[in-house]
Amino acid sequence: MTDPDAFVETVNDDNQTALSRLGSSKSLYADTGGEIDTEPVLEATADAEYAAWQTFLEWADDEADDEARAAFEQTAEEEQDHYETVDGKLAADDYEPTNTPQLHEYLRAREDTVERVGALVGRILASQRSKDQVVGYFVGDADPQTASLFRGFGEDLDDQLERAKDLLGDVCESDDDWERAQEAASGAIQAAYDEYVETLEGMGANPKPVC
Repeated sequence: MTDPDAFVETVNDDNQTALSRLGSSKSLYADTGGEIDTEPVLEATADAEYAAWQTFLEWADDEADDEARAAFEQTAEEEQDHYETVDGKLAADDYEPTNTPQLHEYLRAREDTVERVGALVGRILASQRSKDQVVGYFVGDADPQTASLFRGFGEDLDDQLERAKDLLGDVCESDDDWERAQEAASGAIQAAYDEYVETLEGMGANPKPVC
């Protein structure tokens, strides 16, 4: 495979079930520990944005590839802005993010540039689903201003995906590289999905959607 668009399509297809469930209302239920209310939704979002900021800072600090390092730095800056924006909306002035999602634990364990870029794609695809749920929550809560804010975060994710696709074309020089990148992308999605399943089962809820 040498086509970044085909790569993304394959990752989407291979992880269709996981991504579909991560884009369901149960995902927000899991993220908030069953408390789907404004403050828990904002806190869960703050945790995720802070974790992303720190992940991409770490990657940029030790990345040898110049193009990848620049992309990771830009992504870190975007995620820092996201975190600070959400933090400013929290009722508590002293909220401290404490939860590192399993997705970001997985990402931080990637040390190879090819795997990092692949995992970045997986992270974006998973995060797009969760952002849609947050937007939906604020639409339902009759808060169009905050819903619009999170739509803007989603647009940043779209830009990040384009950036990641460009990187794929730069860093994947062989079929083995593309395969490793694809495995890392699926691994990132699976890490997010595993936490979703574990959290819901721990709450006594069925992770499968109700038909």
